[in-house]
Amino acid sequence: MPYTNTHRGARISPTKARLVADLIRGKSVDDALVTLMMSKKRAAVFMKNALNAAVANADQAEANTRSLRVSEARVDEGPTMKRFQPKDRGRAHPIMKRTCHITISVDEA
Repeated sequence: MPYTNTHRGARISPTKARLVADLIRGKSVDDALVTLMMSKKRAAVFMKNALNAAVANADQAEANTRSLRVSEARVDEGPTMKRFQPKDRGRAHPIMKRTCHITISVDEA
């Protein structure tokens, strides 16, 4: 039975977060945490928090936390905040502030 956690509305673009999700998918939880701690990517902080919460969910259900693996690491697109940057001669350029939903599932190996 997979134990899942979702971080909704993370303020990072889904494209950048998917690069980090690809790093940890299929690894054991200990290896994934080490990988996230050593990563320089900003999305690694969001992933680490979501992974720790998924492990806590498994611990709450009295699963064996030593044999957990990351069975699913998915990043979906969230709502986009639309802003405008004023430019010369009355123009405005759009700024898309993208968000994402990070879903991490861990399962016993």
